[in-house]
Amino acid sequence: MSRIAYVNGQFMTHDFAATHIEDRATQFGDGVYEVLAVVKGKLIDSELHFDRLNRSLRELEIEMASSRATLRLILREVVRLNRVTEGLCYLQVSRGTAPRNHTFPNKPSYSLIVTARRSQPATGKIGIEGVHVITTADQRWQRRDIKSVSLLPNVLAKQKAAEAGAFEAWLIHNDGIITEGSHSNAWIVGDSGTVITHPESIDILSGVTRNRVLRVARSDGVEVVERGFTAAEAKQAQEAFLTSTSSFVVPVTHIDDTVIGDGRPGPVTKRLRALYLRTIS
Repeated sequence: MSRIAYVNGQFMTHDFAATHIEDRATQFGDGVYEVLAVVKGKLIDSELHFDRLNRSLRELEIEMASSRATLRLILREVVRLNRVTEGLCYLQVSRGTAPRNHTFPNKPSYSLIVTARRSQPATGKIGIEGVHVITTADQRWQRRDIKSVSLLPNVLAKQKAAEAGAFEAWLIHNDGIITEGSHSNAWIVGDSGTVITHPESIDILSGVTRNRVLRVARSDGVEVVERGFTAAEAKQAQEAFLTSTSSFVVPVTHIDDTVIGDGRPGPVTKRLRALYLRTIS
């Protein structure tokens, strides 16, 4: 069966789905996106994703013509048409099509793209066995809290990780603090079992999965501290893990060439992963 995409009011086969050559997302990275998990055919935390989408749009002064209710129906229909029961749904909004000019168009429109694909983050090998991450310089723009489609620094960091045989790259700010990963939030577990992650700020994207893990951890009595940490501290941690919509909660067993703990997923990470999966199932 051919995949189906939604592009600016039309459902069409994936092979023929396209936007205009002068769409501002293509020429300027002038747009935002969200990725939603699909579990048992249902969109997970859709309202939180819509909240973040609206915030990103406000920050970039992009008007969204579709209501939240309409958007919800479009996403559900794309998921249904693609028969995705476990997977991901991608949503992109740009400032639309206009003759190429750095300033905003006088009569801005907007462009909406939605796709869906199958994946198995809940049962994937990485969530059980853990992954390696590398560290590299954070070279992104200063507004990482906006989920911009302009992802070239993230792509370069992820490629560097792949070439090193690692799953992810954790990004180090010029003050020495690890902000987050190229497409995930970064966490460590200290000697006392305290879970540590970077606080919300313009230096990180406020991950929807991150925020759910914070809630379930605190509800279960796990001590959580939102503060920065260095690569040196991370390498001395008892445990480390990452969170994202596409992979949920994933243990980190190695950072660069350093083994974390005993090199296996730790008890706090496994507990939080189990709690997270329970809340979305």
